[in-house]
Amino acid sequence: MITFPNCKINLGLDIVSKRADGYHNLETIFYPIPLCDVLEITTNDEEDAPDYTFKMYNASFDGDSNDNLVVKAYKILAAEHRLPKVQMSLYKHIPTGAGLGGGSSDAAFALKMLNEIGKLSLSDEQLEEYAARIGADCAFFIKKRPAFATGIGNILSAVECHLQGYHIVLVKPDIHISTKEAYSMVSPSQPAVSLQDVAPRPVNMWRSSMKNDFEVSVFAKYPETAHIKEELYRLGAFYASMSGSGSSFFGIFEKEQNDDCLKELFPNCFCWQCKL
Repeated sequence: MITFPNCKINLGLDIVSKRADGYHNLETIFYPIPLCDVLEITTNDEEDAPDYTFKMYNASFDGDSNDNLVVKAYKILAAEHRLPKVQMSLYKHIPTGAGLGGGSSDAAFALKMLNEIGKLSLSDEQLEEYAARIGADCAFFIKKRPAFATGIGNILSAVECHLQGYHIVLVKPDIHISTKEAYSMVSPSQPAVSLQDVAPRPVNMWRSSMKNDFEVSVFAKYPETAHIKEELYRLGAFYASMSGSGSSFFGIFEKEQNDDCLKELFPNCFCWQCKL
């Protein structure tokens, strides 16, 4: 069985408060985009085969591959349900360390595939509970619908947000931003207007009322990232922002952009675009 885990962008991100457990409460809007990895899971009927095998391609993984979120998804289900022996292969296309939730998506899609392969009959709500134990934004990818996220990104509710027909440009520089470091440089505050109220407005109004709180500190440390956002607006984006804690940026446009122009403007960057 093969599936295609997609990623997400954050339409605005407000760091609201610091929690007693050291994490931060936030408010953001997760929006799915069709930039995908490829995940294959097949059963292994060999009698002496291990419970699972895992291989990843087109990306490196620091540390033990058994700590990959796809493997964690298998272990979480296997601890409470009978699963067949499986072979799992992941081909990465979503950039890592980009604020796009690629690893969380891989894990969520693994949960859904294992649920089907193992004939577990778990509901989406049950799968979301398992996903939340893997990562804060993992549960979003079970249903992969636009969502207003609160808490640490794990409490999801419906949001009115329509981007169908717009074009999105994604730019990921060769910069790794530590999520822990990014949070350490932010001063939490309650937003004047909730993103849940901003999202239904026309996209060309978002620039004046939607923001990502991580940008101020990231721009100060990596000035070249501010240049990416400026260039996206110069190209005519209705709205441009960093996604999550970075380092990827996106611009929302009325029309498709010239690929050669993007490569020239953003050298040494991962660039991708599509119509939503």
